[in-house]
Amino acid sequence: MAFPKGFLWGGATAANQFEGAWNTDGKGPSVPDHIRGGTVSSPRLWDKEIDPNVYYPSHEAVDFYHHYAEDIALYGEMGFKCFRLSVNWSRIFPTGMEEEPNQAGLDFYHRVFAECRKYGIEPLVTISHYELPWGLSEKYNGWTDRAVIDCYVRYATTLFKEYKDEVKYWLTFNEINAGANSFGRILSLGMTGEDGKPMFGMKETPEQASDRFTALHNQFVASAKAVKIGHEINPEFKIGLMIAGMMSYPYSPNPLDVKKTQDKMNMGNWFCGDVQVRGHYPYYAKRFFRDNQITVRTEPGDEEILKEGTVDFYSFSYYMSSCESTDPSLAAASGNILTGLSNPYLKASDWGWQIDPEGLRIYLNEVYGRYEIPLMVVENGLGANDVRAEDGKFHDTYRIDYLRDHIKAMEQAIEDGVELMGYTMWGCTDLVSASTGEMKKRYGFVYVDKDNDGNGDLHRERKDSFYWFKKVCETNGADLD
Repeated sequence: MAFPKGFLWGGATAANQFEGAWNTDGKGPSVPDHIRGGTVSSPRLWDKEIDPNVYYPSHEAVDFYHHYAEDIALYGEMGFKCFRLSVNWSRIFPTGMEEEPNQAGLDFYHRVFAECRKYGIEPLVTISHYELPWGLSEKYNGWTDRAVIDCYVRYATTLFKEYKDEVKYWLTFNEINAGANSFGRILSLGMTGEDGKPMFGMKETPEQASDRFTALHNQFVASAKAVKIGHEINPEFKIGLMIAGMMSYPYSPNPLDVKKTQDKMNMGNWFCGDVQVRGHYPYYAKRFFRDNQITVRTEPGDEEILKEGTVDFYSFSYYMSSCESTDPSLAAASGNILTGLSNPYLKASDWGWQIDPEGLRIYLNEVYGRYEIPLMVVENGLGANDVRAEDGKFHDTYRIDYLRDHIKAMEQAIEDGVELMGYTMWGCTDLVSASTGEMKKRYGFVYVDKDNDGNGDLHRERKDSFYWFKKVCETNGADLD
């Protein structure tokens, strides 16, 4: 069997897309709580002031806050070995600036982790998953101000101490490389700026890009400090980074296409990994900053902090791949963070994401060859418009096919020699889409009764993929039929 004993099979969620209860038990608003719903054709907008007449998907999400015992019981039934979830920062520190945490928020996650223990499920906790407290965005323009580093370190230290005997696996930031892309200004970096703008697609001046990369640098410093503190609190902690895995291919053998692809992989993937695994900025970043007139504001001592706070493992999301070309006439494919050219050899999902399991194997080999530390796939899945069949059930064979092919690709990567720790499928219970705010774009093994407008009673139902993944967990990946 390719998959090692103790392989961490499971699912993944994010608090702002899953938890709901946005102003319950002392929780403060986060940046996602100010972001409206949308669709592919109608981009998500955000508001400085929450409008009671507007639908904000994160406010209720699918209400894991009140359904956590039911949801985790379903994960136990499937045989999950791992459940990746995030702590909502503003549930612990409502504005992000308090000196003392909100006890009701701490107690909620104690209850969640207790349910996980009941079923032998290891929690994998993302400390910050696109849910910066609104107070920090409003006062400091998000991560552009170094004051947020201290707020994060206080928050992370609180979690490490509070849950040191309940959680072993941690991730400091979700898809930290989103900050290397202009879309990361709002979700990842909390830089909300001018009211009422789309969440994606902002064009930047060199000064704005300098702010963004300074904000990303501040996240690097915060992560490194947290890693060091976490290991001091509990040396058994395994603390990793999390990258949006973006596999890019040259569209043609034209050397210009090859070089453009190399540049895309360098700044899109390896830049953040190099800093967090190797502990220093890579050589190619210097020219990128120079060519784009970007100045990263650092302070004395930052280099030493980055060296001392390298991560234990490398985790990433993987959904799709794309191609790069210098030919401006070629049409672009849509995608999650990654936008590029459609690959003529691949099929695509309903949302235009190219389905490329072999790209996952390639990416795993590339990452492991570069860093030689344990890897984990912590997001992978197929967003689809699941329709109830005439028999009243959800026969999502397309999702099973997608997951089977990607698991086979992981199996081959392990045979190649890659050290792979686990696999947590994204959106194991249906949740709100981060990119569009839709419920229609479903990923889960478990259906949730809710539509794009927030209508529904939130009851849960098992899909066919639920029973299929149960076999995968029970057989440690041996039975994929």
